[in-house]
Amino acid sequence: MFTGKPVMLRMHPAEPNTGIWFVRSDQNKPVRIPALVDAVTKRARRTALQNGTVSIETVEHCLGACSGLGIDNIEIELTNSELPACDGSSMPFVKMLQDAGIRQQDAIRDPLVIDSIIRVSDDDMELVALEPIGDNTDTLEILYELDYGPESPIGRQVHSFRVTPQGFIEEIASARTFVLKSEADALQSAGLGTHLTYKDIVVFGEDGPIDNKLRYPNECVRHKILDLLGDLMLLGRFVVGRIHARKSGHALNHALVRALRDRQAQTEYRTLATKTPTMDIHKVRRILPHRYPFLLVDRLVELDGTDRAVGLKNVTINEEFFQGHYPGHPIMPGVLVLEAMAQLGGILLAQDLEHTGKVAILFSLDKVRFRRPVTPGDQLLLEARSVRARGNIGHVRASARVGTELAAEADIKFMLTDADEE
Repeated sequence: MFTGKPVMLRMHPAEPNTGIWFVRSDQNKPVRIPALVDAVTKRARRTALQNGTVSIETVEHCLGACSGLGIDNIEIELTNSELPACDGSSMPFVKMLQDAGIRQQDAIRDPLVIDSIIRVSDDDMELVALEPIGDNTDTLEILYELDYGPESPIGRQVHSFRVTPQGFIEEIASARTFVLKSEADALQSAGLGTHLTYKDIVVFGEDGPIDNKLRYPNECVRHKILDLLGDLMLLGRFVVGRIHARKSGHALNHALVRALRDRQAQTEYRTLATKTPTMDIHKVRRILPHRYPFLLVDRLVELDGTDRAVGLKNVTINEEFFQGHYPGHPIMPGVLVLEAMAQLGGILLAQDLEHTGKVAILFSLDKVRFRRPVTPGDQLLLEARSVRARGNIGHVRASARVGTELAAEADIKFMLTDADEE
């Protein structure tokens, strides 16, 4: 839409608990970018994601289609930096997904249920997230107020929407991007959208749309709801509750996603850190072959079958590695943070009966990111989610947090070998 670059897009199914990923296949080595708010890079009037120097522009309409149809595990491959604009709505993506077919997966979905009021604002723009009420305890409701003022051809528009796949298709998916003529002129002067005409995008002049017709009398506010749904997918989870929006744009949408993420992280941390151990150190020692000074999981506080494990590692000044890393400024080596994550992954893989009696040997690391240092007195909250366990290969996605702050994350693969093998 903004760049006008030619692009080819393909959508591929993904395994349960994989999430949504974009893949730039036009690079020398394909670059994967998660649809998460941590990957957002600053842009005007759109949502863009970035990994290193590689970015993907205008992802919100495609993510809106995923949100509306209830799709949360998918890989979206494209051959350029911006998704196809099509008609400025989500409907082309909806039709593409419907034509391909949507399959329900066995894994249990874990939505974020809003449990308290969260408000973000900027001048007269605001977003307020509220807990669900009444019978709406498994869906998201959005009330959006758009107000360009009485002198604008857009004026004031209000729309209320309860998210369901059919409702999304009928009420939201075909609502298109819109701009004022003054905004369109400014964008084209900056070299953006120069390939577009008034028939390609809804441009409002003094008397309404120029050389175009609205699909709904309040199409503008419906498109704002579409943008909000797309941006909410950057949480990595569906949201249950109510959201009241007034004049919000992408930047404020991203701020709400970060606030929801941080509040949920705080709640989960308080709950997990004080939970009765699911597996104490004695049980951990029966599964892991590691011993002092290399046993880096103190206990498990949550174990969800073969899908997910959460453990704790208390980091004290008595740790042997602090003697040399570094004298006077102790920091836990990043490789040992990764090792703690890998040990938890090994415990998770050991829950599968197929792998009972096997040892998980570290095979490869991918998408490793360090976000903050770990120092004496910190408590590492470790999490591992199973991605795949087939034959002699196990794959988990793991993270380590200190409080609500992400310390490290990685995709970890293991070679599963018999415990008595040399």
